[in-house]
Amino acid sequence: MKYALEVIARERCFIGFLGLVRYRLRHSLFGGGWSPIIERERIEYLNSAAAILYDAVRDQIVMVEQFRIGALEHGRGAWTLEPVGGVLEPGEDASEVVQREAMEEAGCEILDLEPIGAYHASPGTMADRIRLFCGRVDAARAGGIHGLREEGEDTRVTVLDTEQAIRELYSGRIDTAAAIIAIQWLLMNRDRLRVKWNR
Repeated sequence: MKYALEVIARERCFIGFLGLVRYRLRHSLFGGGWSPIIERERIEYLNSAAAILYDAVRDQIVMVEQFRIGALEHGRGAWTLEPVGGVLEPGEDASEVVQREAMEEAGCEILDLEPIGAYHASPGTMADRIRLFCGRVDAARAGGIHGLREEGEDTRVTVLDTEQAIRELYSGRIDTAAAIIAIQWLLMNRDRLRVKWNR
């Protein structure tokens, strides 16, 4: 199949903390030919990076709890337990973002960094591609309340034994995509990292 796309019009509907753009477009079909012209709104334009913080010596994971408007109607209200992370500024590298955010949100220095991968957060509605990492930290230094007041951040550090994090994952307490992907990746790479990062 030849993948083809024709964007007929873009209309900026809203600019705020996020932007909303309405597209009129058509695309090639798997069976051949073209789709009818369709309209779709897309939240634009985010590129984010996040890191699960792992202490291989203590076998502990450092996460942050914070307010998230998208989780307003679910579970504990709008507070989620998740990896540190943030939006890439123009020209900024994803690894720089997680280094900065680890300090801002958790007060942790990342000592080593392993890429996990990248994924689309919600490709049906937004242009957000998240680059995910695992960062080596000293969990003994982790704790407290952090975040940049001017950005409306209020993050509380939570240190979990890895086994406890697994239980929280399967109980539904840890329920964000970045956290689920990162913890499952960590489970597959835990033994290797404990050897590599315990030298």
